[in-house]
Amino acid sequence: MLTDHTRFLLGINPAPGSGELSVIFCGEGDPVGGHKIGPAVHDYYLIHTVISGCGLFVAGGQTFECRAGDTFVIFPGELFSYEADRHDPWRYAWVAFTGTAAYGLLTRNGVTADRPVIRGAARRALPLLRRIRAVLERAESPQLADLESAGYLRVLLAAYGRAAAPRDERENLPVMERQIAQAVRLLSTNYAQPISIDRLSRSFGYHRTHFSTMFKRAVGLSPKQYLLKIRMERAASLLMTDLPVEQVASSVGFGDPLYFSKQFRRWSGMSPTDYRNRKRREDAGKA
Repeated sequence: MLTDHTRFLLGINPAPGSGELSVIFCGEGDPVGGHKIGPAVHDYYLIHTVISGCGLFVAGGQTFECRAGDTFVIFPGELFSYEADRHDPWRYAWVAFTGTAAYGLLTRNGVTADRPVIRGAARRALPLLRRIRAVLERAESPQLADLESAGYLRVLLAAYGRAAAPRDERENLPVMERQIAQAVRLLSTNYAQPISIDRLSRSFGYHRTHFSTMFKRAVGLSPKQYLLKIRMERAASLLMTDLPVEQVASSVGFGDPLYFSKQFRRWSGMSPTDYRNRKRREDAGKA
């Protein structure tokens, strides 16, 4: 136990990765009153969630008073300091991590170096922080510990995101616009599945004709046209692989290869085989 903590628990990743996201260490402790870290700079991300008590966090020229339920985030390369209150020192749990995806996952949820404090995330975050620490303390396999802790870290960042931005910006859009955006996402990610535009329209509570009109007004294509566009673009990409045309057709939602070939010719002006051969010749000419 550290002398400046009445309780100090720490799990360290024995084999941190260097990819999208990797936990370095995770802990929980009870600092004594007046315990202070910094001013300093880290080369990793460090998040603290306050369990009880209070203290001050300073970063980016701003001072934040943090109490139970609050979370403060230290960004790499940013000067910071934090100090436990002398009379009611905070208890907190923390996690340190690195990775190419870390910055995007935080900022996409509204957590930035200028806005490094999240209010009200402790209820969801604390069990996940403790789970990460338990994984690292166990660590039967270093590689599996890195993988498992990174998985829990993603869930943790999502919990912080919900607290930092509890209202989706899409909620400010009219209902129809939100539904069209949802339909676009569904068509863009489920194009390989048999999709009924009539069923899709009814799932949003509209007749197919009305929904298609509104969809086309917003997107520029009807739902059927948009789905075909997505499928054909994906098919064109797959034709650059060694997959047979029949498997390309199946991969983009066409059970009948002949019907797929007819639709692809209409979209591109040539058959799938001719398209593949032409692209390969073009690529060979560039080599």
